[in-house]
Amino acid sequence: MAGSPSRVFAALIPAGDDTFRDENRTGLIKTLQTHTCGPQTSGREVQVTGSCELSGPPDRATLRVSVSSSKDSVNDVTNSVSRRLEYILQALRQHEVKGENTTVTKVLRRGDNAYDMEAEVSVVFADFSTMQSVSNVLVEKLDKSVVVSPPAFSHSADSLNRLRRQACLAAVENARRKAREVCGLLGQALGRPLLVKEEDAREWTGQAEEGGAAGGALASLQDSIRKATVFVSSHVYVSFEIRPKDRTRKKH
Repeated sequence: MAGSPSRVFAALIPAGDDTFRDENRTGLIKTLQTHTCGPQTSGREVQVTGSCELSGPPDRATLRVSVSSSKDSVNDVTNSVSRRLEYILQALRQHEVKGENTTVTKVLRRGDNAYDMEAEVSVVFADFSTMQSVSNVLVEKLDKSVVVSPPAFSHSADSLNRLRRQACLAAVENARRKAREVCGLLGQALGRPLLVKEEDAREWTGQAEEGGAAGGALASLQDSIRKATVFVSSHVYVSFEIRPKDRTRKKH
């Protein structure tokens, strides 16, 4: 994960002036709301912006295994597909895959001279090593009537929300650190925050990145993970009160 801080500007505002300007952005004027309640501030503020960009790899992989058969009778086609489905489900149990992460669907069709049945087993893995092990076993042990598709990588809702929060908090921390440095340079102390606003938040995936992986199954798998990686950026505006430095020292 990487953070990319943005520019910083500071504005010292005399007491009683309720308007500040960002000189780096032409024509931008923001008006501070005057609060009649709460503690009075010194009237001087430091205004900073902070940015952060983070990336998170996928934490879910969905493996789809399809089984197909064509027989003269319904019983024959059902038995043919069921035997293969049972082997697939047994392999999942041996790898301690929970049933709640597995979905099985079956479709039966009648053709001109036979009955066709198709079944699909969809499994969501949080452990990519287990997913790859299951895939290898099924490809090795089952015939061509069973097709193991390449895994589809994705993010759980929790991982995405966590990544968004981390990016925003890191951007605020960047802004606070800069504000403190600005105040130190001016011989002042950083006061309490007056306003925190996330002005922009963006997301994109590695699919948009240029370049590709070399050939081979392993390279293709790594390339799929790279393309599913999510990037999140956050840009915040923060205003802090500026306080005079306390130069008095306690005597012991």
